[in-house]
Amino acid sequence: MKAMILAAGRGKRMMPLTADVPKPMLTVAGRPLLEYHIERLKNAGITDIVINLAWQGDKIVQYFGDGSSWGVHIHYSYEPQEGLETAGGIFNALALLSNDDDKFIVINGDIFTDYDVSALTQLVLEPQQAHIVLVENPVHNPDGDFRLAHQPLNEQRYTFSGIGLYHASFFSHLTPGFTPLGPMLREALEQGRVSTQLYLGQWHDIGTPERLSEMNRKWEQQ
Repeated sequence: MKAMILAAGRGKRMMPLTADVPKPMLTVAGRPLLEYHIERLKNAGITDIVINLAWQGDKIVQYFGDGSSWGVHIHYSYEPQEGLETAGGIFNALALLSNDDDKFIVINGDIFTDYDVSALTQLVLEPQQAHIVLVENPVHNPDGDFRLAHQPLNEQRYTFSGIGLYHASFFSHLTPGFTPLGPMLREALEQGRVSTQLYLGQWHDIGTPERLSEMNRKWEQQ
């Protein structure tokens, strides 16, 4: 199985920290967020990794190269400087993500989590086309994003973690260009084409300088 780490976002909310580096290269405990994801994927047996690039993407290539120092093989999917949004970026990388069963994992590059992605490698999607991981709502997203697919009477919405397993067919109808993922997931959930799970472990959206500082403070206190 292959995996894609999303790293093409501009990171405007992280300014001035992202003036010269892409957001997933910001550090927790002295190491880039991307490095944690690569190591977790490697530990799960996933060594073919695609990283999409836009803003300051050359900094990622300079740091990770072909991935051999981490025991993986990294392919880069290049996007225009303004990016293609999540679904557009995945569609742009489909040729690099192709494999025997056309399933692949996608992880947001700007999160910090201890989620074990090896569970996704064993998941059977059919008849669904995607499986997404939800988490409890953080302070900055109190209303959540999606309901649990297997609990139709539960009105509670949870936050999308940015972690999912997808079949290539979920994106195959798209055309090249800027396409967000959220509306696609919402429609597919209503149609029963997406399954969900709720993860209660460590998960942080490193979306602002304040959240990054708080994450590093917590790490120092461990």
